[in-house]
Amino acid sequence: MLLDQYQRAINYLRISVIDRCNLRCVYCMPLNGLQFLPRQDLLTPGEIAAVVQVAVAAGFRKFRLTGGEPTLRPDLVDIVGRLGRIEGVGDLAMTTNGILLPELAAPLAKAGLKRVNIHLDTLHSERLERVMRWGKLNDIQKGIEAAEQAGLIPIKLNAVIARGYNDADVAELAALTIERDWHFRFIEMMPFGIGECATVAREQYVSNDEVRARIERQLGTLTPLPGTPSDEAVNFRLPNARGVVGFISPVSAPYCGSCNRMRLTADGKFHLCLLNDDEMDIKAQLRKHGPDAVRAILVKAVQQKPMGHRLHEGVFTQNRRMFQIGG
Repeated sequence: MLLDQYQRAINYLRISVIDRCNLRCVYCMPLNGLQFLPRQDLLTPGEIAAVVQVAVAAGFRKFRLTGGEPTLRPDLVDIVGRLGRIEGVGDLAMTTNGILLPELAAPLAKAGLKRVNIHLDTLHSERLERVMRWGKLNDIQKGIEAAEQAGLIPIKLNAVIARGYNDADVAELAALTIERDWHFRFIEMMPFGIGECATVAREQYVSNDEVRARIERQLGTLTPLPGTPSDEAVNFRLPNARGVVGFISPVSAPYCGSCNRMRLTADGKFHLCLLNDDEMDIKAQLRKHGPDAVRAILVKAVQQKPMGHRLHEGVFTQNRRMFQIGG
């Protein structure tokens, strides 16, 4: 097990496999001025598996595939299959918008994927198309159904709440957990870089304290559930509900002191903290010297992982946007 300089055990690797997406959510991805990585700059399935093998040997047990939108990788089932065969991978999950899951959920489950988190910002078609722009509610709902049928459970749904876009919908979203054993998590917007999305994140920000208060006014008291210190979500249950309501609050209630995460970007860099710019390149060393070179960089990356973000000081990440890191 690797400990960082603050004695946090780092055992969770989030792997961005692509920076492209088939949506353009207002808080994540601008409509114009985008430049994507050429295919040759992406880590190959074999290279991703090699990094995971090194991470497992170092004590990592939890892995999540992200994007952009990971289902846009044509070799995603191959990637999942390779990771699923690595002894020591205790948990393999994926974050997705769900649109391509009707075709992919069953093959991914067969290859070794255990769970999915699906993004759903509202249950109203017109508002969803405003906040997620290219998204269609029916497509996402079909993706959720496909994930359930494939056994990718428990289903976890994520919503990012933006004032004037979907903040009026939070109780309706939380109510999905009453009849279903789903986990619905509300995520505070995080400011990344500059431009349109960063402006939305700052000007339309809604704290999870406000989200929780709205839910309780309409649906009743939320009862706290036991959790683990490294869990990014603080979980609750509505009265007589089957599922779980969670709050991920990196801005209003940072959980940096118990963070157990490292991130691998699609172009082969360890990103040390979501809201910092610190990175270490592994792709060149991996391609030149093989997996043995990765361990030394991983150990150094863990040791240099910062304590947390500095949003309260007005310091924001500049070099990458959310879709280039995967959350």
